[in-house]
Amino acid sequence: CAEILARSNLAGVRHILLVLSGKGGVGKSTIATELALSLRHSGKKVGILDVDLCGPSIPRMFNVQDNDVHQCDSGWVPVFVDQDKSISLMSIGFLLEKPDDAVVWRGPKKNALIKQFVADVAWGDLDFLIVDTPPGTSDEHISTVEALRPYKPLGAILVTTPQAVSVGDVRRELTFCKKTGLRVLGIIENMSGFVCPHCSECTNIFSKGGGEELAKHAGVPFLGSVPLDPQLSQSLEEGRDFIQEFPKSSAFPALAHIAQQILDGTSPQSS
Repeated sequence: CAEILARSNLAGVRHILLVLSGKGGVGKSTIATELALSLRHSGKKVGILDVDLCGPSIPRMFNVQDNDVHQCDSGWVPVFVDQDKSISLMSIGFLLEKPDDAVVWRGPKKNALIKQFVADVAWGDLDFLIVDTPPGTSDEHISTVEALRPYKPLGAILVTTPQAVSVGDVRRELTFCKKTGLRVLGIIENMSGFVCPHCSECTNIFSKGGGEELAKHAGVPFLGSVPLDPQLSQSLEEGRDFIQEFPKSSAFPALAHIAQQILDGTSPQSS
């Protein structure tokens, strides 16, 4: 019965993308959020499934953290983040009684919730479902990939920061994708330099090019570098639409370029 329900709930979803990284703090949730906004601005309907159970930050990034999730006949109704219902979101953040509650669960309980998230959310018709994952290659990743496998996900986007330590951890994520048969759509280098808000000069705080080098070495596409931009951080803190508000930011063309490559990869001509 659960399988039939899941099939009907994901039947209207055309493409499933997973956002992965081998480590925390590289900005997976930021990339997932901005990717959703970029795709929305291209006229697509997008859902975000936030399976980062211990750090569900995406509701805050859309300023919908106080919303409640309701039930309908086919399961949970996701939270819509805009009036025209072009972005919908499901997160454990909506199920916690208090925003400061910690999810102190063992693996089996987390895995059961992930399976429920995949089966019991009534997404309706979506062009893209973006799955924001926790750090690492843990239980939750395996559960997520296995639960989504019957729906043939389009693939994974890997996020790294430029330093060798981060790139090394993301290299392990590539191995995870290989072992689980998950196609890698490409690598994004996030926090690739800092853009000065006064003079717009980009300073490489960490280093540069680690993500591109890894993509070349692994034989997967390099989707682009996204610089650290205080305007982007501020809009995420306040739950505003960066793509709409800061088109002159240097992070804007980088994010738009990444979204366009994903759109190009899913267009009928490319298949």
